[in-house]
Amino acid sequence: MKSAFKSSLLALAAIALPAVASAHPVIGEAAGFSHGFAHPISGLDHILAMVMVGVFAFQLGGRAVWLVPTTFVLVMALGGLLGVSGINVPFVETGIALSVVVLGAGVAFNVKAPLAAAAGIIGIFAIFHGHAHGAEMPENAAGGAYAAGFMVATALLHAAGLALGYAVGHAGKRQGVLVTRTAGSIAALAGVGLLSGLI
Repeated sequence: MKSAFKSSLLALAAIALPAVASAHPVIGEAAGFSHGFAHPISGLDHILAMVMVGVFAFQLGGRAVWLVPTTFVLVMALGGLLGVSGINVPFVETGIALSVVVLGAGVAFNVKAPLAAAAGIIGIFAIFHGHAHGAEMPENAAGGAYAAGFMVATALLHAAGLALGYAVGHAGKRQGVLVTRTAGSIAALAGVGLLSGLI
């Protein structure tokens, strides 16, 4: 399990490093990267969903530890391209809020979905998150740098979720179950609040 966790962090780092390297200090690119990086961490909906992706992947174990977060980041980039291009995706905000509910519930109930199903569901949610990032790109931001920024921030939030799952998994079975159920339940309830407009 420890080697799987390390492998997942290396995979996320491999995604992030080329993006970081490309963000050399040209004004437009630096601004684009910083705006893109800030977008996922500026909204509670994105933060909760991204961290839950990491915890969910850890709970599934095996190849899911790296495949689920990687799928999210790559498909999210496609969603971002749709948003930047002005291609409409219906119910984006609803899809984002639902992702928080579903992922939070999945973590709370320790759902053991088949890998293909988990990756498919994650991919659908990633389209919504990516579209929101792309559609809100500032006009003066460099597109590639902006995309790199939100991909790196997302990967880091996934890594935080994986780290949380790892830490909880080594806290003892009883305490671990309590913490993950609590964290997942809080996320799911927050998602319901987002859906209903209370948050």
